[in-house]
Amino acid sequence: MKRTLIQNASIISVDPALGNLDGADLLIEGTRIAAVGHDLPSDGAEIVDGRGTIVMPGMIDTHRHLWQTVLRNIAADWTLSQYFAGVRVQLGGHFRPEDVYAGNLAGAYEALNGGVTTVLDWSHNMNTPEHADAAVEALKATHGRFVMCYGNSNDEWLPVSDRPTNAADARRVRAQHFSSDDQLVRMGMALRGPQYATKDVTLDDWALARELGVLISVHVGDGAWGRDRPVAWLAENGLLGPDVVCAHCNSLADDEFRIMADSGCSAAMTPEIEMQMGHGWPATRRLLDVGMAPSLGIDIATCNSGHLFQVMRTVLLVERAFAHADAARRGETLDEQLPVSTKDAIEFATINGAKALRLDHRIGSLTPGKDADVVLLRADGIEMAPMNNAAGAVVLAGHPGLVDSVWVAGRRVKSGGRLVGVDERKVVQQVDRSRDFVLARAGVEQGGRFHPAGY
Repeated sequence: MKRTLIQNASIISVDPALGNLDGADLLIEGTRIAAVGHDLPSDGAEIVDGRGTIVMPGMIDTHRHLWQTVLRNIAADWTLSQYFAGVRVQLGGHFRPEDVYAGNLAGAYEALNGGVTTVLDWSHNMNTPEHADAAVEALKATHGRFVMCYGNSNDEWLPVSDRPTNAADARRVRAQHFSSDDQLVRMGMALRGPQYATKDVTLDDWALARELGVLISVHVGDGAWGRDRPVAWLAENGLLGPDVVCAHCNSLADDEFRIMADSGCSAAMTPEIEMQMGHGWPATRRLLDVGMAPSLGIDIATCNSGHLFQVMRTVLLVERAFAHADAARRGETLDEQLPVSTKDAIEFATINGAKALRLDHRIGSLTPGKDADVVLLRADGIEMAPMNNAAGAVVLAGHPGLVDSVWVAGRRVKSGGRLVGVDERKVVQQVDRSRDFVLARAGVEQGGRFHPAGY
């Protein structure tokens, strides 16, 4: 059994029993965290010098469409309607299986490079069975941890759809690729829900997902599409429950948050994209007020950053701005504790994500016995030194360039600031070729700028 001992690091455990430790050690044995504490015996372990570093749990992204990495930043100045017109109507149908593979591969490596060890991949461009196979194979090739949520084909997604999910292929994917739930890449279902499919199709989709016994993720409350009480309808039809992750939640009615909390479902916020495209303000405070644990996601690479450091900052600063503005309206200044702390933001990006994915018994904190999903950041450079507050440094100054090493289930996938065993140039060339193919099929000349038709 391989043993690795990280010594003399500042450890953010996200475990209330352990807290944060300075000058401490973390021991990895095989796939698990064996111990966290001071002066742990090395006993022949590989030693990692943790002086000047911060060690934290791998971050967990609970909502990302990895296949869209091929279209990075194409929608930088688009509205949500333009995004649907451009990505869904005009581009999604041109993806070949190899283009889905390229997007998933590049997006998964991007996540690992930034210290995101687990991603819920909302894979909703399953145009053929070969597309589904390519999506799964790309994720498995990276050695990261993923919940690959099987979605619909491009044509089946166009709202409001009366086309059912390809149940036969979903069953095939479950049997062929996910016969065991005890593997790094697991299956989920990305369901359109009542906002984007008919009610009868939604009922059929839910029945399929529960037949397969997998996690369900659904968009609710994302802008104008979410104002017709989608959560209330799901609850009335017995579709909510602990196996459901509700993404966005911005434009839900107030009582729908209590309905969510009572059902035991989870929430995934993607504040960058939500503010950019008009979904509404992040639902952080409304979720916290009903006792829910918000988790975080990137959503799409088409118009925002691909790392959770930025998302943690965004949600933190938005909530603080709201609190200051509320105080100012009362003619006061905010003297009490800020509404979201840097500790809270780290929990949103780690243990809350693990709870949302029903994996908190395995990941989300540096608890002995859990899988060793571990991130080591350099904190001894000009950007972070002197280090006075580890949580503050991670949330307010962190970025992927500071991520020195990453372990997933005890396997080191990044070391010395580089992904292990990855030809990054080849990955970039692959995703570039897919970008060129998809845009060419959409009628965009080489080097031209794509803009959705009709806008």
